[in-house]
Amino acid sequence: MQRTSVLQHVSQNVRRLRLLAHLSQSALSDLSGVSRRMLVAIEAGEKNVSLSTLDRVAEALNVAFSDLIQAPGSVDPSRINELAWAGNSTASKAVLLAKAVACKEVELWEWTLVPGDEYHSQADADGWSEQLYVFEGRLTLVIDEQSFTFGAGEFYMYASNKPHSYRNDGDEVVRFIRNVVI
Repeated sequence: MQRTSVLQHVSQNVRRLRLLAHLSQSALSDLSGVSRRMLVAIEAGEKNVSLSTLDRVAEALNVAFSDLIQAPGSVDPSRINELAWAGNSTASKAVLLAKAVACKEVELWEWTLVPGDEYHSQADADGWSEQLYVFEGRLTLVIDEQSFTFGAGEFYMYASNKPHSYRNDGDEVVRFIRNVVI
């Protein structure tokens, strides 16, 4: 993790969640298998930490990975949009965009819509949601007669318990990823 804000989020969240769990740094070290020295550095915001180390800390604190990197006090807790890993090249990165609670499963779909094409969906059951990530073109999402347009690099998450459709109103192919969270 290279971005200062994410290191600060991790630092604040690990400390806050550790204290909420009534754990000392030594106790968290024992539970997670992460050295106390590393935990001290993480809580001080001084140490880049691997994703696997954060996974172990999250598991020991009985929270989700996203709870450690999300900005404290975030208005929309489902929208993360934080850089979680950066490689040696600035083009190499992993960004956690959003999270959703799944009761049953998550379906991963790749969609392509040619100009003028549209897909209509009936309302899903209450509790279902969808996550969209557009990586080419412009997608128009219509939810219960309200339209939203997203371009390449944009994402959106919504409850899918209302009629909705995906539409390509442009003159270029639209390609997007759709996660259905059940």
